[in-house]
Amino acid sequence: MTTEVANKRQQFADQLRVAEESLEGISPLTSVEPELTIDEAYFIQLENIERKVVQGQTIVGKKIGLTSKAMQTLLGVNEPDYGHLLDSMVVENGSAVPKQKLLQPKVEAEIAFILKEDLKGPNVTTLDVLQATDYVVPAIEIVDSRIQDWKIQLPDTIADNASSAFYVLGGKPKKIEEVDLELLGMVLKKNGEVVNTGVGAAALGHPAHCVAWLANRLADFDITLRAGEVILSGALSAAVEATEGDSFTARFAHLGEVTVHF
Repeated sequence: MTTEVANKRQQFADQLRVAEESLEGISPLTSVEPELTIDEAYFIQLENIERKVVQGQTIVGKKIGLTSKAMQTLLGVNEPDYGHLLDSMVVENGSAVPKQKLLQPKVEAEIAFILKEDLKGPNVTTLDVLQATDYVVPAIEIVDSRIQDWKIQLPDTIADNASSAFYVLGGKPKKIEEVDLELLGMVLKKNGEVVNTGVGAAALGHPAHCVAWLANRLADFDITLRAGEVILSGALSAAVEATEGDSFTARFAHLGEVTVHF
């Protein structure tokens, strides 16, 4: 890696960090560097994750984004991405999101996998994922973008930790064999009104496919999915904008509910 590349990577990471801390969005990185590659964007993401770990935060899992056709269409991309989950991102079921840390939040409902075994790519299969999963629970992810007005291309959101902000786990843990994840239905309500519905198959055909994709993609960076990690497997429908005073509840067949307030 040349000094010029390293400096640009650090510059972009610093801009995203300042945007997150100041709650002032920045121009898309791709408007400054149109040739920014996906792998370069992941290294920018890692710069800020490693900084936060040094500061005392802990990596507790990963999130997979852009797995549903609805989300890919919304953002104009054609492949998934991933980000890191930190202990500072956890919100308790039924409680309020710290809105003073959000710029332009949206809400997604997804299925969370809790691992009991490590997964290391390449060549991880869906069956490997199912065997390595301890249980699944319903989840709400609050996504946010440090890029002004969500004007993002794929490298922008990847560099921005896949537009991660917070997440909530709820419901009752279920073993893999207790539910049909492909056919599992979801209803998302905003202030008591249904705003979205989805099904497990919306996430790359099966949520476990998404986790297998993640394990294999992480192998490119020599990262292992660890036992005990939370894996948010991807939104089952398009994200919904959230403003102060809103409440969201996602109900999943057989898994129960998860709720968050703004």
